[in-house]
Amino acid sequence: MSEVKNILLVGVGGQGTILASKILTTGLMKAGYDVKMSEVHGMSQRGGSVSTQVRFGEKVYSPIVGKGSADVIVAFEKMEALRYLDYLKQGGKMVVNDFEINPLPVNVGAAEYPEGILEELSSKCDVLSFKAGEVAKELGNPKAMNVVLLGALVKALGGLDDIDWDAEVEANVKPKFAELNKKAFHAGYEL
Repeated sequence: MSEVKNILLVGVGGQGTILASKILTTGLMKAGYDVKMSEVHGMSQRGGSVSTQVRFGEKVYSPIVGKGSADVIVAFEKMEALRYLDYLKQGGKMVVNDFEINPLPVNVGAAEYPEGILEELSSKCDVLSFKAGEVAKELGNPKAMNVVLLGALVKALGGLDDIDWDAEVEANVKPKFAELNKKAFHAGYEL
């Protein structure tokens, strides 16, 4: 692959965007791709926005995904999908967790959570939306939703089936959660 692929993973602190990015990055590196990753934590420990940019291909010179250049955006929360929509390139795809986390202004009654986000996104780009937390909960732990979303991302990217994703999951999660997370990855992939 000589073309560089650009991926943006966005969410709220505590949702596991960094772990999903790490699994993705190590898998891509072991497959021989040149990979660059950049993280922006913001106020992540206080429930703020978190974004991770991953670029991979034959040769990548910068970790930064500019506006209008992401091939795929994975949003761990709906409002974050809307916030980062302008980073998606024409013809790009969005994988969106149908999940809401109220930001502080909504919690204190100063604002309302926007309605119709998925409809607005669908009118502007190709969207795969599902409740990743519910999928993970059915597997035994709703916290594995990040790995469910990772599986869906890998499927959306296409052409990455030769990577041993089970081994990457095992290498990056605690051993007692490895089997659950491997199931979560495959569940997301099948979506």
